[in-house]
Amino acid sequence: MTDSRPAILVTGVAGNLGTRLLPFLDDFRVIGVDLSPVAGRPDIPLHPLNLGHESSCVQLVKLLRESGAVAVVHLAFVIDPLRTGITDQERMWQINVAGTGRVMEAIAEVNRHGGSISKFIYPSSVSVYGPETPPFVNEDAPLGAHSLTYAVHKAEADHAVRFRAAALGRCSTYLLRPHIFAGASVENYLVNAIRGRAFGNGRLGQKLRREDKRLPLLLPYGRSYPQKLLQFVHVDDMARLIAWLLKRPEPEQGELTLLNVAGSGSPITIARCVELAQAKIMRLPTRWLCSKIVALGWRYGISSVPAGAYPYMCGSYTMNTERLQKLLGDDYKRVIRYSNEEALRDSFVDLAQEQS
Repeated sequence: MTDSRPAILVTGVAGNLGTRLLPFLDDFRVIGVDLSPVAGRPDIPLHPLNLGHESSCVQLVKLLRESGAVAVVHLAFVIDPLRTGITDQERMWQINVAGTGRVMEAIAEVNRHGGSISKFIYPSSVSVYGPETPPFVNEDAPLGAHSLTYAVHKAEADHAVRFRAAALGRCSTYLLRPHIFAGASVENYLVNAIRGRAFGNGRLGQKLRREDKRLPLLLPYGRSYPQKLLQFVHVDDMARLIAWLLKRPEPEQGELTLLNVAGSGSPITIARCVELAQAKIMRLPTRWLCSKIVALGWRYGISSVPAGAYPYMCGSYTMNTERLQKLLGDDYKRVIRYSNEEALRDSFVDLAQEQS
């Protein structure tokens, strides 16, 4: 029996956001692109394309044409070098930045020759603004990513998406800038560092993991650091937002829409984050010393947090999400169901279970 549902192509479909997104896409026929299988979803046709290779663009064009895809959700991105095993920065850049360009070129090529891809959704990151921003930056704020390879690559890809959006023809581009992902299924630098379980692959890191030890969050002396403000977005809210955008009727095709994305309510302090994780803070005399210890932990495999991530661990960066709220309108509370604190609290649900 022929499946009449509209087809959408999702790169990085086997990642955490991809797997959380799939349950919201029953109205679509999903075409997956990933080098790993999708856990528990043998029904998703998977195409193992390596976006770090130039030849993937030709393969994507063929796949988009044959599937008749009407939308592309581009989630493929190397975030954590240790977990993916991709530690070479040039290879990471080819996948993260050049790969994003290849996806967009494939869309443009298909649409130039009669295709009907009407939506391109790309999640950028709050990290593109840098680790220290004025309170509640808008989408037109300058990008100041530095030190962390992931953040720098996100900023470069963000720029490429904005620059090339007009070349996609009658295809609307949604460039999302989510704050730190949180939730029970999430593992990332900051959430793991807050909970004290950012263990590396070295012998000592593995020993600490086996013994269920916890590492303290390092902060410099000074009253301001524990009061630095952060926001979070629950990964399921992000999935709901992407699904909402896919189902949204397009009033005008070919537009570029930039959206900051974070949980509802007030941001929370670093001190409150640590309290929710039932973890500890260790204070050291200087920021320089904290960053050096983080670098040593990475070098010797004790911690999975690279030295370049430290400015984002002790910084304060918050976003204005009024544009998102206006776009969602009456659907805002149905899509963004978690506050910043609720999203982070859900990241530590296993800790709460251990205590009960």
